[in-house]
Amino acid sequence: MTSVLDREMYTEAEAARLLRIRQSTLHYWLEGAQGPKKDYKPILRDKPRRSRTVTWAEFVEAGFLREYRRTHNVPMAELRKFIELLREQFGVPYPLADRRPFVSGKSLVFDAQTAAGLGVDYWMVTVAGDQLLLTTPADSFSRRVDWTDNIAVGYSPDANSDSPVRVQPDIRFGKPSIKGVSTEVIGEQHDAGEDADSIAEMYALDASDVAWALAYEFSVRATTQAA
Repeated sequence: MTSVLDREMYTEAEAARLLRIRQSTLHYWLEGAQGPKKDYKPILRDKPRRSRTVTWAEFVEAGFLREYRRTHNVPMAELRKFIELLREQFGVPYPLADRRPFVSGKSLVFDAQTAAGLGVDYWMVTVAGDQLLLTTPADSFSRRVDWTDNIAVGYSPDANSDSPVRVQPDIRFGKPSIKGVSTEVIGEQHDAGEDADSIAEMYALDASDVAWALAYEFSVRATTQAA
């Protein structure tokens, strides 16, 4: 049986839109690239799949890369090696869609980032006194993910950490939603002239849910228009 992590969820274009990154960037992370003198291996896949579809695990791991690349301009060669080592250390194909590296497996992460040659500024785990702690981008990413039995089962696409908007593989085919209601549908109702109270009553939501959904949809539209 195909696990939730292996489930094909998005086209590259849709995944890139939800993550707010360029599709060309996501494609490089997934498939690598062919250069005039050298081929570059994928970062999120162990080898190219020649596919424009994105699995749930790949989407979640791309969220990690987005967090890291936006916060720190991490060198891709070292980051690629780091993720390869994490796969080996934890014995799973998607180590960044697994909670263990962020909680009980920090020592293995520390060893992997050192062996990969990551500079201190790019570490996922740092040392404070006699404790291993997540760095700011790693902690920020971990908090955006909903975990069940150490597996990623939800992701917050909204930059606002208080937002209840989630993408979940088993709800609305992975589209952003609040309490099972698509934020896109809420935005369409607003565009049609419905006020927030009417929308809340229509979908059995709280007024605050509608406000969060509209805030998210407006931010997505603004990002799309600016691209």
